[in-house]
Amino acid sequence: MPEVYLYDTTLRDGSQGENINFTVEDKLKIAKRLDEFGIHYVEGGWPGSNPKDTIFFEEAKKIEFKNSKLTAFGATRRAGFTCEEDPSIQAILKSNSPAVTLFGKTWDLHVTKIMNNSLEENLKMIEESVSYFKEKGREIIYDAEHFFDGFKGNPLYALETLEAAYKGGALFIVLCDTNGGTLPHEVTEIVTAVADFFNQKLGETSSLRLGIHAHNDSGLAVANSIEAVRAGASMVQGTINGYGERCGNADITSIIPVLALKMGKNCISDENLKKLKNVSRFVSETANVPPLNNRPFVGKSAFAHKGGVHVSAVQKDARAYEHMLPELVGNERRVIVSDYSGKSNIEYKAKELGINLDKAKVDSRFIVNEIKKLEQKGYQYEVSDASFHILVSKLTGEFKPPFEFKSFRVTVEKDLERFCSSHAMVKIAVNGIEKITAAEGEGPVSALDNALRKALSSFFDCIKSMHLVDFKVRVLDGSGGTESKVRVLIESRDENNIWTTMGVSEDIIEASWQALADSFYYKLGFLDKKQS
Repeated sequence: MPEVYLYDTTLRDGSQGENINFTVEDKLKIAKRLDEFGIHYVEGGWPGSNPKDTIFFEEAKKIEFKNSKLTAFGATRRAGFTCEEDPSIQAILKSNSPAVTLFGKTWDLHVTKIMNNSLEENLKMIEESVSYFKEKGREIIYDAEHFFDGFKGNPLYALETLEAAYKGGALFIVLCDTNGGTLPHEVTEIVTAVADFFNQKLGETSSLRLGIHAHNDSGLAVANSIEAVRAGASMVQGTINGYGERCGNADITSIIPVLALKMGKNCISDENLKKLKNVSRFVSETANVPPLNNRPFVGKSAFAHKGGVHVSAVQKDARAYEHMLPELVGNERRVIVSDYSGKSNIEYKAKELGINLDKAKVDSRFIVNEIKKLEQKGYQYEVSDASFHILVSKLTGEFKPPFEFKSFRVTVEKDLERFCSSHAMVKIAVNGIEKITAAEGEGPVSALDNALRKALSSFFDCIKSMHLVDFKVRVLDGSGGTESKVRVLIESRDENNIWTTMGVSEDIIEASWQALADSFYYKLGFLDKKQS
């Protein structure tokens, strides 16, 4: 049995985040991936609250979960209704999920002023709802909504609501910091007080299990979750990448490695822990939300080193500037190259890329000097690993372009009756075979991307899995007005990788083409070397 149970609510609480909208198919894919990852409870949504969640639970009945218990979420019965009469309760029951999470009111402010209910009726609603599902053979998790605020305002009543859930048969009682305003030391004090209350009332042999559900409005959701575990909680609720309404939920991609690696808690296998970065990226991709580079443990920059002194030290002993091995969570060490770089950065990076500088008879000092010259012109390789990889391959004579660029043409048309329309024509050659394609786009770069993608897809099937996710333009020197030099950064991704490429020119279309071409060069020449 795990010491700490992992409960994921990405599909319900996470989907309430701004700009996140999962389809039923998205939710099914994520649920399966979380099951493979080893999450103990996967909350699928609130059946009956919307058609999407109802359909999800119907479709989920066809899935055989091997590691996770699929959980349906919902409220306690309504005031004045029996559980048999309450449509929401019946919809949860119909979902046939092996576990049910019910939330109820803990804060007397909500009970009396928001819900216009009595304190006594609220206690009955909690106990009867939990007992109803317990009698139906479901495993019950009770979420005490606004618990920490409720405890601060009226601790005796807040504890009574927990006791009602316990009497009803809840397996876990989860303390929720719904407004996200509680501080870590308060979490420790209050969780300890709850544990002491039940130990005194029920005895040391009490089967009560406490959990924590933290929101990140004060930037403390992960810290509060960890503090709750230290105080005795044995379940942590959170979302992948911290998605959720307002400022998000506790980020389970940070909580898991802290529990497993820093605290030695049995919550996930070492093998599954190595899948953490991929799970984070998979959910990010499915949600169509760009991943944060500086996200702890799983971010692209989590184990990145820029200063030459740091890189030199890391080569001797990674512990000098890393708190753990990145491989433990499926991440990797990265060395960033910039005008601050020394020989150590270049030599480390070349080794990482599989380039033998001795064999290529290229001095690392030569590469450093070339990079510094280019950065004087506006290139910035610290934010563009993929373009750096291509550059070093060119400087060492090892670059073999997967396609040959011949020419491109872009036209933009606008009249008084419609928006601008962009058209691009691209001419390339692969193994001597020329291809000319044309395409439209929502702008000149989009048109170029579509035309180049169309041409390359005739030769490479893997192009279908690649797409652009971000496009940034920076004017490097505004003194030249519209003739100023610009730097373009393009971020691309496929199922498993994210990479950034760069272009610099006085012409924004030329700079965009450089970044765009490098993006496809990197995908075909380094990530997917085999021609389909």
